[in-house]
Amino acid sequence: MDILWGLLTLPYAPVRGLTAVVKVIAREGESQQHNPVNIRRELEDLDQAAAAGDITPEERDRGQQQVLDRLTTPAGGAGHTRPEAAGRRQPPAGRETGRRRTAGRRADQRGRGE
Repeated sequence: MDILWGLLTLPYAPVRGLTAVVKVIAREGESQQHNPVNIRRELEDLDQAAAAGDITPEERDRGQQQVLDRLTTPAGGAGHTRPEAAGRRQPPAGRETGRRRTAGRRADQRGRGE
């Protein structure tokens, strides 16, 4: 059965090979991005640029924070960012959402003896 399946899917072999190469490249890029040596080099570059006057101290601080955030995030967690880092909007102050609303109702019910 494996031989038959191999023959039937032979036209897709280049696609399978390309996806394998892309996965290897992505894994290597991620390891380079989280490599402490590269992060230290980036921090030194930011300090040198600030000392030379190429960037402002605020820009240096922002750059350092981005580099350090990348260091502290897990290597496989590229999609897991904090809400403030991802730019997500917080719900308006007077508006409750999902779980909090339900928990508030339960607390009210317990307080009224229901």
